[in-house]
Amino acid sequence: MGISLDGDADRIILCDEASNIVDGDQIIAALATRWKNKKMLKGGVVGTLMSNYGLEKFLKSQKIKFIRANVGDRYVKEKMKKYNFNLGGEQSGHIILGKFATTGDGLLVALEVLFALRKGKKASDFFNKFEKTPQILKNIDVKDKDVINHAKVKKSIRLVEKLIRGQGRILVRKSGTESKIRVMGESRNKKLLNKCVNLILNKIK
Repeated sequence: MGISLDGDADRIILCDEASNIVDGDQIIAALATRWKNKKMLKGGVVGTLMSNYGLEKFLKSQKIKFIRANVGDRYVKEKMKKYNFNLGGEQSGHIILGKFATTGDGLLVALEVLFALRKGKKASDFFNKFEKTPQILKNIDVKDKDVINHAKVKKSIRLVEKLIRGQGRILVRKSGTESKIRVMGESRNKKLLNKCVNLILNKIK
């Protein structure tokens, strides 16, 4: 298994023995399953608005509660505290193991994973919990980010949410750093996904 940490080691990305990248969502799925089986999981899991839809569906299939927080580790931490959950994190690899710490710690996550694999289990078997749902992300340049609140845009978002319900999800948000609106959609039905994303894009442009 390969272990990669960022500069201050609060985020972690792994790879298995076949060099397949394992992101934060897959790490969370594996640890949530293990902790539930060991009766270590408290409450459920907190992800973010960017957590893959496949993770949400997988956890629900395992009867593990899943709640989304805004993007950012501090929002994950707030939700964990509010609902008294002890596992949460982001696709980017910022994972909080509430059983051991109150903040994200890549080294701690690495140790927990290594401990789970100590009896010779393959990393690919441990991590390959769910298939990612295909995702489209479009960033639209805008003069005023408040266009997201215009009636025609809100109406298109409501329509799309009805169309995609049960088959995926849609997320429309302002960029925190640029003059852009970000439109993200996830669904295995690629035709429906493209239709839903384009319906919103056409109202923002």
